[in-house]
This record gives sequence, C-alpha cells and structure tokens, in this order.
Amino acid sequence: VTSKDAFKIIKKEAMSGLFVGLLLGSIVAPTAHFVGGISRHVSCTILCTLPLLSLIAGTLASSIPFAAKAFGLDPTVIAAPAMTTFVDVTGLLAYFTIANKIFAWYGLEL
Repeated sequence: VTSKDAFKIIKKEAMSGLFVGLLLGSIVAPTAHFVGGISRHVSCTILCTLPLLSLIAGTLASSIPFAAKAFGLDPTVIAAPAMTTFVDVTGLLAYFTIANKIFAWYGLEL
C-alpha cells in the first residue's frame, strides 16, 4: 500500500464504516426501544448517531496512518491513540448535537 492508494483506501473504509453503522443502528435502535424500553427520541438519536460515528471511525482509522507517514511519524505508534481520542471527541459532539436536534423535534428542550 502506497500513499497513491490513500484516497481509494480511505473512501472504501469510510463506506464500509457507514454500512456497518447503518446496519448496527437499524438493529440497536429498535431493540433499545422495544426490548429495552428506551424512549423513542433516544432510540432515534442512536439510530442517527451510529452511522455517523462508524463513518468517522472508518475514515479516521484509514487516514491517520497516511497522515502520520506524511509527517514522518511512525503510524503504528500514532494511529491507535490518535484514533481513539478523535473518535471519542467527535462521537460525543455528534451525539449531543444530533440529540439536541431530535429532542427539539419531539418538543423537548435540553
């Protein structure tokens, strides 16, 4: 794998992350609502957030090693801590942003 393949690899990983997120969200959200008794607005938030988080994780997981290599850093040392930090931070921001919008649609103000 060379840096010339970066765009193709990142695109492929992002799309597979999105697909996994859509599949996971479509299973977890209804299960949480109907089996777990989670409210509809929280289940809807989960349904919308999981695909986005999986897309972000797939994109970052495939792009961070290329970025580290471009900066002359060892991708094996940088990739895992950087990815977990970025995914956690963006995940929380995305979840609360989406929750704010969905809760507002349901007439609930945060």
